[in-house]
Parts: sequence; C-alpha cells; structure tokens
Amino acid sequence: MIFMPVNFLFVWLVQLLSIGVLGGGIYILYEWYEREVVGTFYLVAGLVMVLWSIGGRFISLPLLRRPGTDEPKFMRSKTVQRLPRPDGSVLQVEFFGPEDGQPIIMSHGWGPNSTVWYYAKRQLSDRFRLIIWDLPGLGKSSRPKNNDYSIEKYARDLEAVIAIAGDKPVFLLGHSMGGMITLTFCRLFPELLGSRVAGLILVDTTYTNPVKTCIFSNLVRKLQKPLLEPLLYVTILLSPILWLMTWLSYLNGSLYISVELSGFTGTETRGQLNFAGLLSALGSPNVLARGTLAMLKYDETMTLPTVNVPVLVVCGASDIATKPVASDRMKAELPSSELVSIKRGGHMALMEQNQRFSEAVSAFCAGYSNSSVFP
Repeated sequence: MIFMPVNFLFVWLVQLLSIGVLGGGIYILYEWYEREVVGTFYLVAGLVMVLWSIGGRFISLPLLRRPGTDEPKFMRSKTVQRLPRPDGSVLQVEFFGPEDGQPIIMSHGWGPNSTVWYYAKRQLSDRFRLIIWDLPGLGKSSRPKNNDYSIEKYARDLEAVIAIAGDKPVFLLGHSMGGMITLTFCRLFPELLGSRVAGLILVDTTYTNPVKTCIFSNLVRKLQKPLLEPLLYVTILLSPILWLMTWLSYLNGSLYISVELSGFTGTETRGQLNFAGLLSALGSPNVLARGTLAMLKYDETMTLPTVNVPVLVVCGASDIATKPVASDRMKAELPSSELVSIKRGGHMALMEQNQRFSEAVSAFCAGYSNSSVFP
C-alpha cells in the first residue's frame, strides 16, 4: 500500500480491529477456562477468533481475488551501487536493462520499496536502462541519521542518483510521493532540466498537500490538525508496538481491506493484493509517519509552470488516494504535457493495470528519446 496521509486513518482502523478480534478471542477463552462457562460455543468462538487473528489471510485471500499468471515477486538486480549521503543514509541503487539503453530513473511511492516496480522491470528493461532506488528508510536504503525525511532531502538524493546515471539525459519517473519528489527536484535543480533531465513521468501523484487532493478531502483537511497529525506523532512514539499490530493485521487478512480500498479497484490478482499488503507491513511505522508528516508541508503549485521539459501525467481513473482532478490540474499548468488516464486503475494502477502502464511509459520515452529534446 502507498502511504498517503489519508491511508493512515485506514491503517489505524484496521489495526484496532485486529487487536479487538485477538483480544476478544483471548477473553472468551479465558472466561471458558477460568469460569467454566457451560457449553462448547465459547470454546469454539474463542478458538476461531484467535486462529483467525494469526492465519485469517490464508482463508480471506483466496476468497477475495483470483490467482494471476504473473504474480509479483521480490525481484532485485545484481548490478547495484551503494551511494552514501551526507546525512548518514546510504542509497541502494539498482540497474536493469542494457547499459546503452535510454535511462529512466524510477522513484517509488511512500510505503513500499523499489520491488514495487516488478512489472515495469520485466516489461521495460528489454530496451530501457532502468535505474531504480529505494527511498532512504525503506527497502535496502538506510535511514538518515538526522531523521530528515523531508521531500527536499529526497529531491537532493534524486539529484545524486542522476549524477551516477551516465552521460545520456534521463527520464524521471515518480509514483505518488515519488512524483512529489520529482516536482521538488525541478524547483531545487531547474538548471538540470533539459540538460541532464529529458522529461518527467508523474504517476498518481499531486502538486500540493495530498490531503487536498484525496477522497473526502474537505473532511480530511478538517481532521488534519486535530486527528491526523497527532496520530502520526503517536505512531512515531509507539512504532514497535504498531509494527507488531501491522503484522497482525497482515496475518489475519484485515490489512487487505485498507490495501484494497486505497490502492486497487477490484481487478487486481490474488498475488498483487498480497504483495502490496506485504510491502505495507515491511515498512517501519516510525519511518512512514515521519515521511507522511513531511507530505503535509508539501506544495509545488508554483513549480508547475516552470517545468520546461516534456511531461507525461499518468493517473488511475478510479484513484481515491490522489483523485484524478490533481492530474488534470497538472496537465493544465505544465507547459508541455500529456495525460494518460488508466481505466479500472486505482492508486496502484502500475501494478493492477501494469501492461497499460508500461505501454504508456514506453511510448512517451521512445518518442522523446528520438526528438530534439536531446542535445
């Protein structure tokens, strides 16, 4: 699951539900054992609740979704460069595809890690040089020692990745928070646009505080200060406990509910839903909360008119974490842009409708790699 601010509300509800089911089952078994409650109903009910809490996913997942023919896996490259940063973090940068291919730097969203690009790696690496990195604190990139999870920090990290990408101008592809990082990069390093950067691909992302462009945005904006931000700080303080709660919700299958609601539209496969849920459970709540707080300060509205390279805006037509209206706004204000809306796609259209996503990326990069945008 991608952790946009609205997702944290879903996550807390799911975790409380998980604790409630497990706690209820243990309490019922205690009552049956200690007080000798008559009848086997209490024994059966308690056992069912406890067993569901630690293994419900094995029942719910097959019932929820069909199996796919190409399910996502943790696919990593043997061609790796570890890139130390001034704040103490170390970036894991991986390379796929031919060395002389057109380079595309791919920045994933907040929550998963670079293995979320499974389908893009398989479908694009035959002709493009894919340069894929884990955002610090996620995947195999270590955390910044100064606890700087600002989008500006990540934009500077992106500039460091560009510096090792070779001589060819690169395309920057950013999904969700990765797109926010890309736009922030454009503000911080405008001199690189057109020289080192040939174009942008902004996927299911936004130009402003994401609470303003999510579903029920009016309500979420009102809840930001009194509820959402305090929950994020509580998440940081109680991170180890909440991590256990997250894994519990993954094991009992309830995490699939929030993953489904925030990322998919119902056409995803069994493996895609499980993979997204597993990626959600791997991220430290401490890290995720800090990055989400950084998103609440994000606003690159004024950057849009200054982007002087071609831009492809891609959005899932049914995305609720970042509504398509955000993509429409970016398309209207970016000087040179085109919009691709993926039908029956949500925030995770890059996985759910992966073939259409890869086709859009391939067509855009192939078209401009042969144009006069290159010196």
